[in-house]
Amino acid sequence: MNAHPDRYTVVLRPQLTDEDNRPRHGAPLRSATVEATGEMGVSGFPRYEGDGVQAEIDPETRAVEKVTVDGQELPYGWVAQVMGRGRRRA
Repeated sequence: MNAHPDRYTVVLRPQLTDEDNRPRHGAPLRSATVEATGEMGVSGFPRYEGDGVQAEIDPETRAVEKVTVDGQELPYGWVAQVMGRGRRRA
């Protein structure tokens, strides 16, 4: 049995800095519900796709290891984050 979640919500945000030049993330620019493809990505983590987003997500840390948006690399200055814990189909 596969212990990986079947789907995640991925949020794309701009990477900004505050007045002391510390990194912070801005408001979400886009979100996507991505579902497991059943394949492992080049990063070694499960691949997910949906809403124009393809992502490889580490199910243990929920880190987005690789992502494309509408077939392109993530725009410069954007970050991809997983919201929530992920979901399994009922």
